[in-house]
Amino acid sequence: MKELLRTNDITVIAYANAILTGSGIDVFELDVNTSVLEGSIGILPRRLMVRADDLIEAQQLMRDHDIALR
Repeated sequence: MKELLRTNDITVIAYANAILTGSGIDVFELDVNTSVLEGSIGILPRRLMVRADDLIEAQQLMRDHDIALR
């Protein structure tokens, strides 16, 4: 798995997840429970992971939808 996106903005995570899933790319979200433990105040970022084989396509989809990557 490769990191595609890291953000504190849960709306970006949800949007990116919907785009990727709709395009047939499997997504795994990391740090969800850590984010909840810190009180859901948005300090700790969440990460979206994709398969290494899907990384380039996923990055292009993010650029096509104006989602900033690090």
